[in-house]
Amino acid sequence: MQSWESYMAARAALEWQVELGADEAICEAPLDRYAPPPEPEAKPAEAPLRAAAPDPVEDARRAAGAAGDLAGLRAAMAAFEGCELKRGARNLVFSDGDPAARVMILGEAPGREEDQAGRPFVGRAGKLLDRMLGAIGLDRTAPASVYITNVLPWRPPQNREPKPDEIAMMLPFVERHIALANPELIVLMGNVSCQAMLGRKGITRLRGQWAEAAGRPALPMFHPAYLLRNPAAKREAWADLLSLRARLA
Repeated sequence: MQSWESYMAARAALEWQVELGADEAICEAPLDRYAPPPEPEAKPAEAPLRAAAPDPVEDARRAAGAAGDLAGLRAAMAAFEGCELKRGARNLVFSDGDPAARVMILGEAPGREEDQAGRPFVGRAGKLLDRMLGAIGLDRTAPASVYITNVLPWRPPQNREPKPDEIAMMLPFVERHIALANPELIVLMGNVSCQAMLGRKGITRLRGQWAEAAGRPALPMFHPAYLLRNPAAKREAWADLLSLRARLA
């Protein structure tokens, strides 16, 4: 009975409000109907696209391509930060001999003596190379005789073999070096230079067989350091030197 009385009382109160002109229900809390509508909620910002990791090979290709001469190429290599070997080396080993020579010798990487001197082939292997070249009338100190460089300009730790990614990132500099010096022939000393320029390893199979690298004749040969460890291979090296002399003639 009491609920019925409450209902009738509420209904009477509502009818009274309607008679007074109230035609819309309101909330319990005050509502400012003159306030501007609320701003729509901002969508969550999309995460920015992550920048692609730098490509050291592409960076090397751009830097090498911009070099207009050998001095510019050396400066570009010195400024290149993509190769970690640079941080542990004492010197950049760029080249030795006459850039105008007909023969370019492409070695592998500097050793301890080369890193200290900043020149390629100056240790025991370098002295053997000088004797080998002298046997066929070449001399790195003579004009237009021979020009010497390496695939890598920085010494790997403990003279370890260069890694494929290190060879790949320095290859644009090697190719530009060859293009700027423009030798007639290239001698590929050792496995690393064959891997870089011919895409193949196995110097015992490759040596003595003329191939093409960077658009010119290339002769794979044993590295002098290998000959110091394996004196019996000097006979094959002498045959390769004779082949080089015949080609120059």
